[in-house]
Formats: sequence, structure tokens, C-alpha cells
Amino acid sequence: QVQLVQSGGGSVQAGGSLRLSCQASGHSYRSPCMGWFRQAPGKEREAVAFILTHSSTTGNAESVKGRFTISQDQAKSTVYLEMNSLKSEDTAMYYCAARDPGRGALCGLSRTYFDYWGQGTQVTVSS
Repeated sequence: QVQLVQSGGGSVQAGGSLRLSCQASGHSYRSPCMGWFRQAPGKEREAVAFILTHSSTTGNAESVKGRFTISQDQAKSTVYLEMNSLKSEDTAMYYCAARDPGRGALCGLSRTYFDYWGQGTQVTVSS
């Protein structure tokens, strides 16, 4: 089992920035893939970004390219989502996700790659 604890988020005006953090614990091995998803009211959960933890290779959804950056601090078992130039349409509940260490180093912008989820944190962008 992998436990994910999120922090950060909050309210900001359009054009502003926020950073989300997600700390993983509970497993002897590092998750090979971690990511961020978001879900707005009445909409499906969508992928925002992922990172392959052994190589730091990343991928972003088209809607956030050039504005959001996913990164990691392996020593802290923590993944970050730096969000800049925020727009009102970025308003959503954001979730951290991790792949089970036993499933291999596959990753992508789909829920099928992930097995564990954080508790969620609200991001609200006002225009």
C-alpha cells in the first residue's frame, strides 16, 4: 500500500500561481510513476501531468502545457505541481496519484496507470 498526503492549494486570482505537494509513504519501493489529476464539479476526473520517478520524464495535458510543471524530490518522496498563469477553468479538486511499485515503470495521462490516490485539495481561481 502507498499512502499519499497532499498539501497546498487554495484560492488565487487569475494569472496567479500555486504549488501542490504530495508525499508518498508506506511502501519499501518507490512508485515508478506519479501524477496529478483534477476534477471540476459535474465533470470527469482528468489527467494533468505525470512523472516517471526513475528518469524524471514528464508529460502534461495540452490544457496546462507551458503553465504547469510537475517535479519531484526523491529524498522527500514528494511530488510537486507548480501551477502558473492560472485560469478560472483550472478551478477543480486536484488529486495526487501513484502507481503500485509492483506494476512496472509505465506511465501516462490516464487513470489506468495509477493505483493509489491522495485525499484531494481544492484549487479555486477567480477571474
